[in-house]
Amino acid sequence: MDLNLLPPAAVWRHFATLCRIPRPSGHEHALREEILGWARQRGLGAVVDATGNLILSKPASPGHEDRPGVVLQGHLDMVCQKNAGSAHDFLRDPIRAELRDGWLVADDTTLGADNGIGVAMALAVLEADDIAHPALEVLLTVDEEAGMTGARGLQADALRGRLLINIDTEDWGEFYLGCAGGADVVVDAVLDTVAAPAGGVALRLTVEGLKGGHSGVDIHLQRGNAIKLLVRALQGLRAAGAGFALATLEGGTARNALPREAQAVIVVDAGDVAPLHEALARIGAEIADELAGVDDGFRLHAGPAPLPARVCADEAGRRALAALHAAPHGVRRLSSRVPGVVETSDNLGVVRLAEGRLQATLMVRSLLDAGTRELAAEIVGLFGLAGMAATVSEPYPGWAPNPRSGLLALFQQVYQREFGGEAAVKVIHAGLECGIFTATWPDMDMISFGPSIRGAHAPGERVEVASVERAWRLLVAVLAAVPAAR
Repeated sequence: MDLNLLPPAAVWRHFATLCRIPRPSGHEHALREEILGWARQRGLGAVVDATGNLILSKPASPGHEDRPGVVLQGHLDMVCQKNAGSAHDFLRDPIRAELRDGWLVADDTTLGADNGIGVAMALAVLEADDIAHPALEVLLTVDEEAGMTGARGLQADALRGRLLINIDTEDWGEFYLGCAGGADVVVDAVLDTVAAPAGGVALRLTVEGLKGGHSGVDIHLQRGNAIKLLVRALQGLRAAGAGFALATLEGGTARNALPREAQAVIVVDAGDVAPLHEALARIGAEIADELAGVDDGFRLHAGPAPLPARVCADEAGRRALAALHAAPHGVRRLSSRVPGVVETSDNLGVVRLAEGRLQATLMVRSLLDAGTRELAAEIVGLFGLAGMAATVSEPYPGWAPNPRSGLLALFQQVYQREFGGEAAVKVIHAGLECGIFTATWPDMDMISFGPSIRGAHAPGERVEVASVERAWRLLVAVLAAVPAAR
């Protein structure tokens, strides 16, 4: 697909560059160097700070020198998810996209429209010679998806602008003035192991076919969590009288993505294989019935696996499965302050059990810092009762809405003029870097918007081409309409 054929051409040309150069979290160097070279060739200001963020700048266009400076902000990295069986290497291979019914989509991988489209729009503004604008800074952060490291590392003197436009939300026609904060709970425990039972048969149990999605934006949709469902199946087998030894368990690849696939290797007596398959079929049918209309692709099956040398000791395996079974996942509380918005949630995003070492990451989000703190503490306590160490990462703050925002008023005025009607004003149950920015620059006026993106953080991610064109039109018009500083 030649992205240069899509309108607006400048935006899609830059997005094509982002698709061509791999950019997983923590591996943004090649893309940053490409953009850095491009900026310097154009005579733009360009610096890389100590954390690795790229900050580009451009003077105001003639006649707009008295306007307050504007910061356009996005992040360079993307969530890297692919379907089972895909040979795509996110460290080497370009993203392959195709146009389908007005949407640009990547079938077997994430597309990286989150946040590649926002980055591309900011670069297109810098490139243009026919756009009226105040003094511009473009802040492109690193490692947003894995821990907001770039935003956390920004120094207070890094920016001069007074208005910040974050181009990192996913519903055209909506303006965002607040977001959730959050923290990660990381479990790291060593379990007792024993030699695999002599004469045992190894089976690999697999959950697959789930939709997955964004652990904040999609958490309320009741989609299946492959890890939780696989653990439920294993616990169900025990309840049905099937004895087994747990060897390995793994599922999920990112803390902020709903796990779509998980698998476990267990060892059973040869005579228990047939009854186990029968019990597994009953459990699978029960889960499929629950997920009907939500995750119809769900599949649970078992097949042969190589016999492992060691398995978890019986008590250790039981404790591990019990803790994972009891671990919270999903919506904990809806907001009473912002109707229709999730206040607090948790995503059991990644689990790895191999050679007796259990590692898991659970991502807690909340509009209230106290909500993050208390749910994280609950999870730590739960795993502590199971004899497993769990720690909480440094939390990042939420972004408290400011309904009196002058930048919001400007966006609404321009939106009304350009498109008619009024855009919805929202708070998002996801982490935006604005929460960290407000702690550093409490007087900076901020807003977040973007085109329509669906399926972020999951294979099949897509962006609506027409909404990109509308978002570009709005951004250009807003920049031209920024009023003189008072």
